[in-house]
Amino acid sequence: MTDSPARAFPVAEDAFDRWIAGTAMVLAPPTLLAAVLTRFDAGLLFTAQLAAHAESPGRMTVSYTLFALGTVLLLPAVLGLARRIGATRRGWALWGGALVVLGLFTRTFHAGADYLAFQFADVLGVQAAGDVVGDTYGAFHVFRSFSVAIMFGWIVLAIGARLSGALGWVGAVGLGLMSALPLGVLKGATVFSLVAVGGLAVALVPLGLKACRSGPAPRAGTVARWIGLIVGVSALATVLGQLG
Repeated sequence: MTDSPARAFPVAEDAFDRWIAGTAMVLAPPTLLAAVLTRFDAGLLFTAQLAAHAESPGRMTVSYTLFALGTVLLLPAVLGLARRIGATRRGWALWGGALVVLGLFTRTFHAGADYLAFQFADVLGVQAAGDVVGDTYGAFHVFRSFSVAIMFGWIVLAIGARLSGALGWVGAVGLGLMSALPLGVLKGATVFSLVAVGGLAVALVPLGLKACRSGPAPRAGTVARWIGLIVGVSALATVLGQLG
């Protein structure tokens, strides 16, 4: 008897759900929360963010780096959640997952713009950098079309998670609160940011821990080898990036 197409690669699917999606669910929310807390008192608008960078460049660099990292980690986390939803509610999984992923691409694009704006501030000064950002803030780019997607995407995904049983009411509401997270270039943190990321943690962290514990514990040697490989590849990529 041959496997059905949906279960043709069960080992790979289980490994993704457990180790990649599960680990991302555990790590993404606290990473985003650390980013939000690091710049919580720096104001919301880009002018305040640039001023905060001039005053404390290390703190703001850490904050924006953590936020970008957390956004990237959300991709496998969302895909893993969408797979769970899709087991019984395929339409909700498809549309919710697609909208949120498009929105995550937008946030990643904004992270690049944030980085460039801070480089302008370091080289040209805060006033000149602020003028550049202000004059170009409304410029068209294709990712502007996806800005609304992430706000509605979290709500669609949350409804699907509740209808499918992937999340309970508390987790589903927490997931939907991510629609309140401010979006844009050089966007600061507000109380809404804390509520949104806190809700995300309530929704994803328990689910991720459950996924990671769903099978036998890996041997210490295997974990050490994987950690060494990840650290080594990351270090090599960093060096090559600096040389390039």
